[in-house]
Amino acid sequence: MLIKKPSDIPSSEITSESAYRNRRQFIQAATAALGATAAGALLPAQLSAASKYDTDEKQTPLGNVTTYNNYYEFGTGKDEPGLNARTFKLRPWTVTVAGMVKKPATYNLEDLLKGITMEDRIYRMRCVEAWSMVIPWHGFPLATLIDKLEPLPSAKFIKFTTLYAPDRMPGQRYSSLHWPYVEGLRMDEARNELALLATGVYGKEGPAQNGAPLRLITPWKYGFKGVKAITKIEFTDKMPLTAWAEAIPNEYGFYANVNPTVDHPRWSQASERRLTGSVLDQLKPIKTQMFNGYTQYVERMYSGMDLRKNF
Repeated sequence: MLIKKPSDIPSSEITSESAYRNRRQFIQAATAALGATAAGALLPAQLSAASKYDTDEKQTPLGNVTTYNNYYEFGTGKDEPGLNARTFKLRPWTVTVAGMVKKPATYNLEDLLKGITMEDRIYRMRCVEAWSMVIPWHGFPLATLIDKLEPLPSAKFIKFTTLYAPDRMPGQRYSSLHWPYVEGLRMDEARNELALLATGVYGKEGPAQNGAPLRLITPWKYGFKGVKAITKIEFTDKMPLTAWAEAIPNEYGFYANVNPTVDHPRWSQASERRLTGSVLDQLKPIKTQMFNGYTQYVERMYSGMDLRKNF
């Protein structure tokens, strides 16, 4: 598949928030009127019907989603990933599955995803800084892959590791973090219905600067949990030492749940600015919601925990 660079995409091909939402509404209506099989024959495969996870909030335009990124493997500036990932190839790609699991192996990505149905989910995604986006991610529930791989009962955590390739990822030539990037989830978090493995945005695979061909999405957590370009998935009984927790442990914990009542040591996390393409939206602070607004889906997992200590 040809993945166009942001600078190569004409404005006529950039799907706006309103156009994307209208198409999804049309698909819902078509599915109801014609039946899923008939509608699927008439409509593009990548445009699935709206799900309960969608939001009516204004979506971030594709141009912003693909040019304003946190991805240190491709540079620390927000514009650098989009520039430095232009030649990054998404295929061939392998993922090693290891640890406490019944089906350990190194899989070609196509084989790993065989039989898994892709879907689109629109989430509010927050980063560590005071800005956020509303992104339609294209992917599948992480729990689906976990069930396919059959972890052992002794597995309590899942650990994700990014590709290590300094020749292809120029940011890895510098010691900003201990490479390769590592992230992890407790097993109940990984099985939560919101946890997604994304292969792309706006109904398509890619682009590389958004973490393709495989990245983690946990919308109730801060953006740094979203490990990108995953090449290893390990099931373990020990909490993984994650990249930012290793680098600055007093600032970045394992859980990283969005919590406006707990400030980062260097800035407040009580408000954010939404990146929507509108200058007015970006200038106007909005209150950050606990768990990024997904309390009903995730709060039960942290019952009895002190989220100031378990940050």
